[in-house]
Amino acid sequence: QVQFVESGGGLVQPGGSLRVSCAASGFAFSSLSMSWHRQTPGKERELVASISSTGGTINYADSVKGRFTISRDNAKNTVYLQMTSLKPEDTAVYYCNTLRPRRAWGQGTQVTVSS
Repeated sequence: QVQFVESGGGLVQPGGSLRVSCAASGFAFSSLSMSWHRQTPGKERELVASISSTGGTINYADSVKGRFTISRDNAKNTVYLQMTSLKPEDTAVYYCNTLRPRRAWGQGTQVTVSS
């Protein structure tokens, strides 16, 4: 079955950096676009970044453009999100998924930006 296992979250100070990873299984990873999303309590899940199957097309939400970098390793069925210049408003649970169609969500990884 389709599975996403996110990891790498934690507590980081404002201005700091963090890389989160997502190991995917149960589908043809290298053939599909992938995406990172985030959610805070009481708010809808937000699309943060997406990457095409070969990595040739990448898109970011305006709120993270210039600070976050999405990448993927098709040999490892893993997608990454490198986050720099983190702000308190980046605090959220981060999830990965296929861009379209969306599959069942994993457990996510908590990122907390606080001094």
